Amino acid sequence: MIKRRSNVRMMLRRAVAPAALMIVGLFFGGYAIFGPNGALAYGDVERQLAVKQRQLASLDRNRSELKNRVALLDPRHADPDLAEELARKDLGVVHQDEVIVPLN
Repeated sequence: MIKRRSNVRMMLRRAVAPAALMIVGLFFGGYAIFGPNGALAYGDVERQLAVKQRQLASLDRNRSELKNRVALLDPRHADPDLAEELARKDLGVVHQDEVIVPLN
């Protein structure tokens, strides 16, 4: 009986290291497949990338429009039409012969 008990203990001791390595390997393997950056999340990452690229394109267009307006307002050679438009908008001034058409 004692010999059998020691054999079981010896087998358990020998199995602890491989079992621990297997558990660690399964953990990392599962994380590589099911984790937030894993193989199954790849499709979601591609979808998010497409959304962000569309947002970037929109922001680039807005940036180029603003850059153009800033260039037109350069104090050394300001565009008179744009300066007049901004002054009228800020001051609420109109000429007597102008007709204001409100847009909804």
